[in-house]
Amino acid sequence: MLIIYDKIYLAGDNMDLNCINIISLAYLGDAVYEVYIREKLLSLGNTKVEELQKQAINYVSAKSQCRILNNLLDNNILTNEEIDIVKRGRNYKRASHPKNTDIITYKMSTGFEALIGYLYLDNQKERLEEILKNIEV
Repeated sequence: MLIIYDKIYLAGDNMDLNCINIISLAYLGDAVYEVYIREKLLSLGNTKVEELQKQAINYVSAKSQCRILNNLLDNNILTNEEIDIVKRGRNYKRASHPKNTDIITYKMSTGFEALIGYLYLDNQKERLEEILKNIEV
């Protein structure tokens, strides 16, 4: 489903993803996940930008991402390697976090985004889509 997945330049082809700063993976994962949600909402026939934005917030907020991650963990959907990536993102020490969410929720959402970024850069298209399909839109 991810249109941007068929990108011209696949950065992950020649890099050790375990050496990339976990926050950089989360940064990329945030963008990949946002595009996935936007595509999904558009595929449902929504066309008004204001409405699309309101609906997207229900999926891309830290609280939503934390809930999605907890569902993936509770249902044993993630592999041990994927859980390790989530933990790296979750455990990253940050001096601050957004004021609209608590630190635990923010850390969990960072772990989720890091996982998405990792799978994307590692060219694990099928696995990424498998995980994203667990999100009810």
